[in-house]
Amino acid sequence: MSDVSLTSPTTDPAGLLVYFVGTRFALFWLALKTGFLTVITLGFYRFWMKTRMRRWFWSAIRPGGHPMEYVGDPWEKLLGFFIAVVILTFYIGIINLLVMFVSFSIFSSASVGYLASVVGVIPLWFYAQYRARRYVLARTRWRGVRFGLEKGAWGYAWRALVHWAVTLLTVGLLWPRMTFWLEKYVTDRTYFGSARLNQGGHWAMLYRAAIPFILSLLVLVGGAIWVFWLDPIVVSADMTTDDIIRSVEEMMDGGAAALPVVGVERLGIFLIGILGLLYGAIHYRFVSKRLMANHKTADGITLHSRLSGPRVASIYVLGSVIAYFFLVLGVVGLVIFAMLTLGPSAMLGGAMGDFGAAVDLPKSIAVLLIAVFYLSIFLLWNVLYSTFVTFPLMRHIAQTLSLPQRHGLQVISQRARDEFAEAEGFAEALDLGAAI
Repeated sequence: MSDVSLTSPTTDPAGLLVYFVGTRFALFWLALKTGFLTVITLGFYRFWMKTRMRRWFWSAIRPGGHPMEYVGDPWEKLLGFFIAVVILTFYIGIINLLVMFVSFSIFSSASVGYLASVVGVIPLWFYAQYRARRYVLARTRWRGVRFGLEKGAWGYAWRALVHWAVTLLTVGLLWPRMTFWLEKYVTDRTYFGSARLNQGGHWAMLYRAAIPFILSLLVLVGGAIWVFWLDPIVVSADMTTDDIIRSVEEMMDGGAAALPVVGVERLGIFLIGILGLLYGAIHYRFVSKRLMANHKTADGITLHSRLSGPRVASIYVLGSVIAYFFLVLGVVGLVIFAMLTLGPSAMLGGAMGDFGAAVDLPKSIAVLLIAVFYLSIFLLWNVLYSTFVTFPLMRHIAQTLSLPQRHGLQVISQRARDEFAEAEGFAEALDLGAAI
């Protein structure tokens, strides 16, 4: 079981490298096959699909040339889903009943009750996040040694609520503080065998990851001040609200604009700002992970990430364009197919008159084909997203990660298997378990 490349801290100055050996073509066919089985079983096969996809990705990631292992059981996921649904049904039912009773008794309205019901589910959302991560770590192994995460889902949930409240009260200025402390709570309870991880660093270091987002926000604010205050586009000083409304109505009727407008091209600054915000959000999400990864340690083990924010953003942009292009194309094709099989009147509610279908098919067959077409569109979208977004993203994360110090690996011992009945059930029931 011993390996010099793993136990000696001096044989490789670059440290223990992480390799990625999977191919995009193999993933495409796996996602297509498992997605097809999920569609024809009306979603029942999704637990097997997720298990097979994780096993593929885990085995493709190879620290020091040794593949990761995912040993989750789809039957375990299915049973956990049913258990979570029963618990959530009882919990949400009782809570909603009490909340609606109080809402009608005190406020004589159901709106407060509806709002309180939504707020009451938020702690469960954070609880499910932590439980899902605990399950994935408990079913992950490397060189036969299990990962693990201590119990603490409710502790994570109330901390997340407090940090979100502080972040909202400060208009997002303390978002890095929330990111750091929630990740530290999880990392400090994470184990690889007998080795316990520790999250070092300070939350203020994450502001570096937020620089593109902050700059884009300043561009939007500065552009708004420039366009609407310092040098407004509408330059007439005596223009009233009625004049503006009348001019807009004339333009909608095809007439010429009555407003003296100059410099409309300056509105492009808002497009630049919005695109910058999108890039900044992606940059912050992953660069903050890189910064925190570089401060994660265990006894005799350190991590080092060279993840590139621009590279991750390009993966998201290119992959999303490909996936959503085919999604839009599929939806347009679905509408055309429905109009050919059911007729324009069925699609447009009679707005085009009583035109019959161009293709003579029994209505039941046409509806069935439309349903299959609809499911196939989202199957293809999921396959393309996994192939052109998830695959290159996980490959980049793996290939930019290394362990500069790894001599602590030689003293790590096995940990007991973490048993808990509901697996990822709560995440699945709350629709948080769709991702790899």
